[in-house]
Amino acid sequence: MSAPAGRARRVLAATAAAVAGALAVGMAVAAPSTAEPGPTLGQLAAAKGRYFGSATDNPTLNNAPYTAVLGSEFNQITVGNTQKWQYTEPSRGQFDYSQADRIVAFAQAHNQIVRGHTLAWHNQLPGWVNDVPAGELLGVMRNHIANVAGHYKGKVVHWDVVNEAFEEDGTRRQSVFQQKIGDSYIAEAFKAARAADPNAKLYYNDYNVEGIGAKSDAMYNMVKSFKQQGIPIDGVGLQAHLILGQVPSTVRQNIKRFADLGVDVAITELDIRMRTPRDATKDAQQAADYRTVTNACLAVTRCVGITVWDFSDGYSWIPSVFPGEGAALIFDENFNKKPSYWAVYEALGGTRVTTTTTTTTGGTGTGCTATYRVTSQWGGGFQGEVSIRNNDTTALNGWTVQWTFAQGQALANLWNGVATTNGQDITVRNASYNGTIDAVGTTTFGFIGSFSGSNPVPSPITCTRA
Repeated sequence: MSAPAGRARRVLAATAAAVAGALAVGMAVAAPSTAEPGPTLGQLAAAKGRYFGSATDNPTLNNAPYTAVLGSEFNQITVGNTQKWQYTEPSRGQFDYSQADRIVAFAQAHNQIVRGHTLAWHNQLPGWVNDVPAGELLGVMRNHIANVAGHYKGKVVHWDVVNEAFEEDGTRRQSVFQQKIGDSYIAEAFKAARAADPNAKLYYNDYNVEGIGAKSDAMYNMVKSFKQQGIPIDGVGLQAHLILGQVPSTVRQNIKRFADLGVDVAITELDIRMRTPRDATKDAQQAADYRTVTNACLAVTRCVGITVWDFSDGYSWIPSVFPGEGAALIFDENFNKKPSYWAVYEALGGTRVTTTTTTTTGGTGTGCTATYRVTSQWGGGFQGEVSIRNNDTTALNGWTVQWTFAQGQALANLWNGVATTNGQDITVRNASYNGTIDAVGTTTFGFIGSFSGSNPVPSPITCTRA
């Protein structure tokens, strides 16, 4: 089902219009092309009146391959850390928005909407907040919300106003706010946020509330009470930090019961962790789990969008908190699309076309193997990727891949490699950062191409060690 027309227009208007040139990391091939890249997750979601976004953090904005994907694939950004209290008001009454402003500016430059995260939370508080006398803390909290939400007025479409206020059994978490202000602090936070920014949608956000249970019941009862009292709450965020093969069977039912209260629902921090290392079986289960969550959101009109908690396994919080676990996201450490990516892509209505050819050079199984795939195709254009595998027991320190387009195809843009063309002959050499491949390891580069008529995979394709 599609979202109401007004929200659909707002999300569609925020869709990133980036083309493959933004992804170019090596030298872009100077071949003329009118082909546009296939739809991104953000574009597919926008077509259904929703967003598909990613959280991000300040250090990663200095990584060009990372920001190329962040700026082109998604139509929504969540500020992962630097809108939290410890960053925005490190000393009482002294506000600092410099780091969060940089992320918001990035989103604006890429036509992405921004979710604000978070105004009142028991974690990542500066020490001085815990020392505020009980009689003063409500005023301090109101002042903080007024300043932070006021600073981002008109720039943030959603605020996670209060985060993680319930324990697993549904009782109130005994945070400094709960202890010194009492049960009313959540309602007071929402009132302060509405006064600071009347147009932002105000959310309560929590984890382990994706299915129906004691914690989500407590959240449901609070939202129902707020709606009855006229407390300004517009939505609930289901964080969805999930475990492989354990997506709650009641997730769709749970989304719908909140929507029936008259609030929007967002999947706000999605990742699905596994015991590492990855293998094909785990990847397949993870893909099925991502598809289940995406379909559950699409099934309920008031589920407005999905945000992954960063998009690349190399930038996930999981391994530092759950030793031996990880690989929770939709891109791997080298920004290759995982089966979980394609599961979301197809659930959102995208069509994946995959054809493959593989050639090994070296004669005796040594050297390297190049595997060429067409991963998606549309009228006049296609996206492809080539995987390079080191077949030796020693590290490979540079590679070259060559092929010839036999049907007049043209290369438009390429990333994670440096390409040159000579007519229909294509040569791709490693970029400065991915020439070394460990023994029996792999790396990947991708590209956009155009074609007319047919688009067969080239054969042969050769891989040569430097």
